[in-house]
Amino acid sequence: MTLRANLEFPLRRHISKFGNVKDTLPLVEEALQNVGLKNVIDLMPNELSGGMKRRVALARTLILKPKIIIYDEPTTGLDPITSKEIILLMKSVQEKYKTSSIIITHDVDCARVIANRMILLIDGKNYAEGTFAELSTSQDPKVKAFFK
Repeated sequence: MTLRANLEFPLRRHISKFGNVKDTLPLVEEALQNVGLKNVIDLMPNELSGGMKRRVALARTLILKPKIIIYDEPTTGLDPITSKEIILLMKSVQEKYKTSSIIITHDVDCARVIANRMILLIDGKNYAEGTFAELSTSQDPKVKAFFK
């Protein structure tokens, strides 16, 4: 499917939320514009870079106007420049759409930029929680290890 078809798909699956969406083009264009990809609407997924694929995934989520977005390792496998762009895009989306975000990440920079509150897991358990500033200045050796 083209990017257009990929973005139309969730609209058709959630027809009860959006009614009978006959002209999806404005919604698709808006979603792509919001992630900086309006000009690639008719490309195929295999024609996109890794960062562009992450942006399209976010556009596909945004098109449904969610209140909460869950990200699982959003910067894994991306080069540092693209990672920073994705982090800033996530922050922008959070502010523009007033969405709550749950982000599972090992990327400390991602957490620093986006997180209002953090939970550090050790051995699968909630070991510590707080703001980035609180946790990054903790004297607990286990917590300090996250910020080296």
